[in-house]
Amino acid sequence: MSLLIQYTILYASVLILVALGGCFSEHSGVINLGLEGIMVMGALGGALTMKYLIGYPPVVIVILTILAAAVTGLVFSALLAVACINFKADQTIVGTALNMLGLAAATVIVKAINIAENPDNVSSTVQYIAQKKAFLVNIGGFDFNWMMLVALVILIAAYIVLYKTKFGLRLMACGEHPQAADSVGINVYKMRWSGVLISGVLGGLGGIMYIIAGASEWQFEAGVAGFGFLALAVMIFGQWKPHRIALAALLFGLFRALASVYSGFDFLLSLQLSGSIYKMMPYIISLIVLALTSKRSRAPKAEGIPYEKGQR
Repeated sequence: MSLLIQYTILYASVLILVALGGCFSEHSGVINLGLEGIMVMGALGGALTMKYLIGYPPVVIVILTILAAAVTGLVFSALLAVACINFKADQTIVGTALNMLGLAAATVIVKAINIAENPDNVSSTVQYIAQKKAFLVNIGGFDFNWMMLVALVILIAAYIVLYKTKFGLRLMACGEHPQAADSVGINVYKMRWSGVLISGVLGGLGGIMYIIAGASEWQFEAGVAGFGFLALAVMIFGQWKPHRIALAALLFGLFRALASVYSGFDFLLSLQLSGSIYKMMPYIISLIVLALTSKRSRAPKAEGIPYEKGQR
């Protein structure tokens, strides 16, 4: 049971980070379907940083890995911002393209690095066996991951920023009625850029947390198993509100955790279901939940609509 709780919190923390990223972007008026690709690139930045930090103090490994993942996610998300905000490209198409680009770019970069270090190594795998231990603290048999604390802090900060600060209120105004926001002196382009870049930072953090959740190496050809899209489902189910997103993430995280620990439960083993069934469950649940709740969902009114200054 403790292992189930541990994995549930781990996967829920990943979903919270990425879903909050999508939340900030969509509250600004930009649909970020590229979260999957951003996660992969954030994971790449963090994994490569860990790869070359052998022998460094744990606190240095943790801080530099987090920074590398955040910066990589931010830079990659800037592509979405340029295309959708400045050039007013279709946000759905650009997000889909970023997902394909992120996976392909990460695979090519890792293979190039591995071949440069060893011509016989043509894999897209990055190892961080010893470095991963810097993120873990055993508390009474529970493997506490420092990224869990990061996710909790960001969740609280997101709620405060969105609902208690001038920046957050302006950001949401740009996603609801950008023309009205512009009429009172709010720079809509600047706020949308901010929303997208914040989503890149959070998506990158979610990416590095996902790959260190249960492995000491990662093959980047595998991507992040659709977690970016699952986070979008969590965001919609959570009605674009941080506290509801946290509850939705725990629900989806629980079903994802079952895929990792179901063999430890006699009741689940007695069902004689394939392990693939448990891996499918989070995505099946997401389809069911979205089908039942989509009519009551209220997205920001101006999301997905390119902003034209002066348009009414």
